[in-house]
Amino acid sequence: MKNRLLLAVIVSAVSAAAVAGPIEDQIRFRQSAYSFTAWNLGKIKGQVVDHPETFNKDQVIAAANAIAAVANSGLGALYGAGTDKGTGWKPTRLKSEFFQQPEDAKNVGVAFITEANALAKVAQGGNIDEIKAQFAKVGDTCKGCHDKFRAKEQ
Repeated sequence: MKNRLLLAVIVSAVSAAAVAGPIEDQIRFRQSAYSFTAWNLGKIKGQVVDHPETFNKDQVIAAANAIAAVANSGLGALYGAGTDKGTGWKPTRLKSEFFQQPEDAKNVGVAFITEANALAKVAQGGNIDEIKAQFAKVGDTCKGCHDKFRAKEQ
């Protein structure tokens, strides 16, 4: 399973790289994808962490599915050479270390995909405690990437 997931990530990245477009477009698409992901993470957080009394299973499922869709969309193709410098909607915050540590970069990407897919699956069950635990795992993958490969906003 893990090998198939890795193969899918690589094939998606290679296939999409041909159509990813100019650096500015790659950065813009990447920023949009992560903004959309953050919005959906916020919807889940609001309902399972901050205000569990507002929990709505269908809304959480929709948000978890949206996060998984972004994770599985071939984001790797939006990290073309040079995308650590440039501007999309705003200047990129991708550190050059991303390209200097490709194995670590791949690992954080695979972890995000794995945990996002698990969140979508757990959300289907509707158990708020299980969703909360899996939500934390997704958040850890985000933090792992941000800590290593994302510059602080200036």
